[in-house]
Amino acid sequence: MSTLRVTAEPLTIHVHPNADALELAQVGLYRAVVAKGAFRSGDHAIYIPEQAVLPAELIEELGLTGRLAGPGKDRVKAIRLRGQLSQGIVCQPKALADVDLAAAHRAGSDFAELLGVVKWVPPVPVSMSGDVLSATELLPWTDIENIARYPGIFEPGEPVCATEKVHGTCCLYTYLAETGESLVSSKGFGAKYLALAEADRNLYWRTVHAYRLPEAYGARRVGIYGEVYGKGVQDLAYGADAQDRPGYAVFDICVDIDGMVRWLDVAEQTEALASVEDLGIPRVPVLYEGPYDEALLLALASGRETVSGSGAHIREGIVVRALKEHGNDVVGSRTIGKIVSAEYVTRSGGTEYE
Repeated sequence: MSTLRVTAEPLTIHVHPNADALELAQVGLYRAVVAKGAFRSGDHAIYIPEQAVLPAELIEELGLTGRLAGPGKDRVKAIRLRGQLSQGIVCQPKALADVDLAAAHRAGSDFAELLGVVKWVPPVPVSMSGDVLSATELLPWTDIENIARYPGIFEPGEPVCATEKVHGTCCLYTYLAETGESLVSSKGFGAKYLALAEADRNLYWRTVHAYRLPEAYGARRVGIYGEVYGKGVQDLAYGADAQDRPGYAVFDICVDIDGMVRWLDVAEQTEALASVEDLGIPRVPVLYEGPYDEALLLALASGRETVSGSGAHIREGIVVRALKEHGNDVVGSRTIGKIVSAEYVTRSGGTEYE
């Protein structure tokens, strides 16, 4: 799940092809349906992204009472309005009436706290939770941002690799070479440097043992990050049954070299997994390697999944990373981003456990 920020953004207004009273306001590569005439191209407005939870007062002010998602009808979710995909809310809240939104955009101001907007945190099933322990040596993994929100992450033509985004739950595994200790966590707990106590019923620990991760790289402190999936994890199961043997696919690896944590680039990941081929540790499917082409990659994010081998589900999306690891000024971290398919964000009955 991406970082939640409520920001002032410049708009480009497009005609809604199926509604005379509506228009489409573009923010980055996202488009949100707005009332016709409410904004003009070049205007700045507040953009509230998907997965945001709004306070009742703001919902009432924006005329959205009863129209949002979730049990409390307070969560922003992608929808289709008159056939057009609408992602997020473009608005001008009264609380920011005196704010210079163009200046706020240049400053990168975040208005989430001021407006009372918080990030939606899905409930955690019992099989994914458990007792937690302090784990200062855990190697956490960070959220990656959506390329639709930050389209400048990549330079046109930059060599990239696109892998399939698997709909599961992120398993963080850290091996401490000095002690032989294994630290296992979820993305949410890992961000707080908390590890899950070993338990036979815990989904993450069952996955670690099923795929023999402690045997993989015993010479140094290493972080292995994989998606755990299957029936009982999320609504897309890919033919696996997590109650029997969870599905698993590695999407990232980092190593500690003399106290400095370094992320392996694409070729190094391939080599690292090949070196433990006998353990049968799967990798997320690679869908594309080549120059960064925005249109090509946006199209690649949709379609059928390739994880199961049968195309049983829609594709969640793709993760795009620089072929060679390097920093990125746009997002302030690595040069990596995701594209989520329209079919995925508008599906009904979906689950989003972390």
